Amino acid sequence: MVGLLNLGSLVLGLIAWILPVVNIMQYKKHGHRNWVALSVMSISACAISLCFQIFYNHHLVKIKDWSALADTTEAVVFVGTVLLIVTIILNTITLIVYRDRTAK
Repeated sequence: MVGLLNLGSLVLGLIAWILPVVNIMQYKKHGHRNWVALSVMSISACAISLCFQIFYNHHLVKIKDWSALADTTEAVVFVGTVLLIVTIILNTITLIVYRDRTAK
């Protein structure tokens, strides 16, 4: 069951990137008014994804699997950083694109 944390983290990370891309692609549609909700969902998916990784690391500490923790920590830190930075960049681009439309 704990192994599903990694799968859930991967799926939520992909969702965190897909939602802003959908937002940007639907910019030309005049009735697209839920861009804020999709951006919040994207940031939330990113946060939950990172939280799942923290829970998985906690599980490794609880079962005292130090070798697995030592082997995976560097990759988890790198991938988590990339996930966070790309999510912030994509949502910032969405904010910039929709800023003018919201002001009208």
